[in-house]
Amino acid sequence: MIRTRIGRMPVPCSVLFLLLLAPTTFAATLEVKDGQSIQDAVNRAAPGDVIEVYPGTYEESVYIDKDRITLRGVVQENEWPVMEGGRTLNDAVLYSGNDITVEWLKIMHYKGNAIMGQAGNNFSIRYNWIVDTGVYGIFPQYGQNGLVAYNTISGIEDAAIYVGMSDNIDVIGNEVFDSVAGIEIENSRHALVEANYVHDNTGGILVFITPGLPIKTTYDVIVRGNFVVNNNTPNFGAPGSIVAGIPAGTGILVMAGDDVRIEDNLITGNKNAGIIVVDLSFAANVSADPESEPNPDGIAILENFFNDNGEEPVTEIKALMLASKFTTHGPDVIAAGGAEDDDNCILHRDRILHRGVDDWTECDVTTTRDVTSFLLPEGAPPRSTDGESKARLLYNGICAGCHGYDVRMVGPATVTIQALYQGEAQRLADYLADPVKRRPDYPEMPPQGHLSEELRLAVAEYMLSVTK
Repeated sequence: MIRTRIGRMPVPCSVLFLLLLAPTTFAATLEVKDGQSIQDAVNRAAPGDVIEVYPGTYEESVYIDKDRITLRGVVQENEWPVMEGGRTLNDAVLYSGNDITVEWLKIMHYKGNAIMGQAGNNFSIRYNWIVDTGVYGIFPQYGQNGLVAYNTISGIEDAAIYVGMSDNIDVIGNEVFDSVAGIEIENSRHALVEANYVHDNTGGILVFITPGLPIKTTYDVIVRGNFVVNNNTPNFGAPGSIVAGIPAGTGILVMAGDDVRIEDNLITGNKNAGIIVVDLSFAANVSADPESEPNPDGIAILENFFNDNGEEPVTEIKALMLASKFTTHGPDVIAAGGAEDDDNCILHRDRILHRGVDDWTECDVTTTRDVTSFLLPEGAPPRSTDGESKARLLYNGICAGCHGYDVRMVGPATVTIQALYQGEAQRLADYLADPVKRRPDYPEMPPQGHLSEELRLAVAEYMLSVTK
């Protein structure tokens, strides 16, 4: 059913005459009821339309390749619209359009991702309830100017919220738990992580650089006003993946990120350590990338509340404790690696248990409250292929987040795929459309059959030719 919404503001006759001559561009609301298809509504929708999904169970994957689409669940008397993957479907919602909103959906039991952005700008993902959706819960990749807010996410084998290779992102007011990583900011810039409840994960909040990705830096990140509590869940990440190396009991981990400011967080009950700051040598399973600077620089640990962290530190931290004043209890804050100490700072170190920050300076900045958001007031320009081929855009927006150039992430490294498919782009393109699980130590790849044959072949050719 389609309902057209027209405002009630009085319109002068001359303007009304012009409107009657012009093509109709009013946004429409498309209703989807139990037993109907969300994807069918997306296919019928025009830019600016709202798709309202009513309570019921929807066993499908949805791909949005149009701009200015709102996908909105309608919750009635506490009954939600449920997207159910049945542990057989890979992804619930994929979008590559700009100005996309996904909200008020309950998403369960997918194998890949609940909501994944594939290079779209100006997105809003909010008020969703996500349970056990495989590798990632919410995964915006290669986008700019996005909001991830007020979602509840649990049971994720990598990151509940994973911001990858993106800029100008606010992650606000989410609850993430029972996952390997709660919130991960990876190879991204200008990100605000604020007022989230991050509990009972393996690692709470991670700010990373992963070598081998098209974007090489993570910087200008504020982690503020979060509850980081009891992140002691045993690590159940895929063996060999980067997150599989995260020690249980980690509150906040900064690995090689720059200009990261940590303020006003309640960090308690994390048995390994409250805050860990390390260089890339912390991740033994990543390859060196000369374009990725390995040290965490410009780190500022401001006012935070620490309590009862470090009860059961891992072996590596115990070894560092032997040369410190600690005997039986691990630290609230620990730093190790090759950073220039005078480039990092900490407030009130005398009030906390710490290791490795003795040479850090006392911060001359005491608060980040002058930054209220990293969202762009006028929005970002829509992502286009000007100056960038469609194949490269698809590789960066879809492939690179799981296939680092020469590092194992979720899937095999790009160099491994090049060795397996050398000179056989069509065979790779066919596999992209209908992948099958071939190795027990990797999750099954989400199918990319929503892409045209021409685009699949183009991205396969690009992937087989790309170099670092």
